Amino acid sequence: MFKPENSNFLLRFLRVKKFSLPMAQQMLLKYLNFRQTFSHMLQNLDVLCSPVHELISSGYIVVSPKRDKQGRRVIITTAGRFDPYKFKNVDMAKAHMITYEACLDDEQTQIAGFTHVGDVADVSAAFITLWSPTEFSTIVKWGEQSVPMRHKEIHILNVPTALKYVYDFARNRFSEKMKNRFIIHNSLEELHKKVDPQVLPKEYGGIMPLSQMTDLWMKELISKRGQLLALDDMKLLSNKGIMTRKNNNNNIYGGLNGIAGLQGSFRRLEVD
Repeated sequence: MFKPENSNFLLRFLRVKKFSLPMAQQMLLKYLNFRQTFSHMLQNLDVLCSPVHELISSGYIVVSPKRDKQGRRVIITTAGRFDPYKFKNVDMAKAHMITYEACLDDEQTQIAGFTHVGDVADVSAAFITLWSPTEFSTIVKWGEQSVPMRHKEIHILNVPTALKYVYDFARNRFSEKMKNRFIIHNSLEELHKKVDPQVLPKEYGGIMPLSQMTDLWMKELISKRGQLLALDDMKLLSNKGIMTRKNNNNNIYGGLNGIAGLQGSFRRLEVD
């Protein structure tokens, strides 16, 4: 198992599971298993390595320097800036995971959660076929169960009528709770009724140009590069403690008997 260097890392799991110790432990085990199972996508999160550096620098995914009125970090994704002939689905996964891990280091974000804004204008057939239906479904399911994020609102802009079926397919891969947090907007005016324009790039009615927002976000990521790479030091020696549908007939506490060290790490935390 691993020994976390500080309480911040463990707190993100406790907070997202409302301080249920067994549920937080389960999510942590699933998180480590997720990272190892898809190590080609979720490890070596080096923001300076090409092509991920180039992808993030393009403005494909950026986090606004301003929080919304609920105190959340706002993640803005512009699908049209992802060149499917230059980048692969692995690059997309790494860009997203780098973004999420960097944000989760902040305790206010752990508590308040995230607001997402996604612009899917100019999406091509090549973009849609980056993932097979099975791959996409697996990543979404594992990610939702494993990554300790509070996704509070997911705003989708510019969904072409011809691609509505793709949106429906993607949305239906999520849990019922998450599906209810998706909102489609047909115009910037509609979006602004739900999301304060001040947290958005100038191109979406805000103040700061996307290029400047991207530069600021890249600087933040580079400042956290060491700790993102250090995540690879954590190893899951066995996945036997993970509760699944197959072994769910066992009491959740019983399934955790073999990871006393992990339990001790959680219990030593002092939180207000």
